[in-house]
Amino acid sequence: MRISKTFLAISLLVANMAVSAESKPIDIVVHRSPTCTCCGKWLEHLKENNFNVEDIVTNDVQSIKDKYGVTREMASCHTAIVDGYVVEGHVPANDIKTLLKTKPKVVGIAVPGMVNGSPGMEMGETKDPYKVMSFDRENHAKVFNSYEGAQ
Repeated sequence: MRISKTFLAISLLVANMAVSAESKPIDIVVHRSPTCTCCGKWLEHLKENNFNVEDIVTNDVQSIKDKYGVTREMASCHTAIVDGYVVEGHVPANDIKTLLKTKPKVVGIAVPGMVNGSPGMEMGETKDPYKVMSFDRENHAKVFNSYEGAQ
């Protein structure tokens, strides 16, 4: 009986640790232009998904992209840094969480361009298909995740 109570106590402790680790907000620093309204919507998406957002408004987002190795092919309207990774554009929060859990050997992930229906780019029910791409220091890119469109 004593072993069962000890096992139960340990199980509850482990479960509580897992829940608290999952509920701890994720710090992310976002660099964006002061004139871009979709960036603000993406920031709200992040906050709704347990991110603690440091919002840095700048007239020179390109220098941030250059500093972190975001190529023209991967570029979008804002650049974020989270746990040493670059997150470029309207990447869904769950993909950022997957990146942080799996820790691949990449510079970061991106949704190149400004895709209708991606987080922050909602246009009613219309959603274009898009891909979240990972990229490395040698400018190799591959699909990290993909999303179907909807009309």
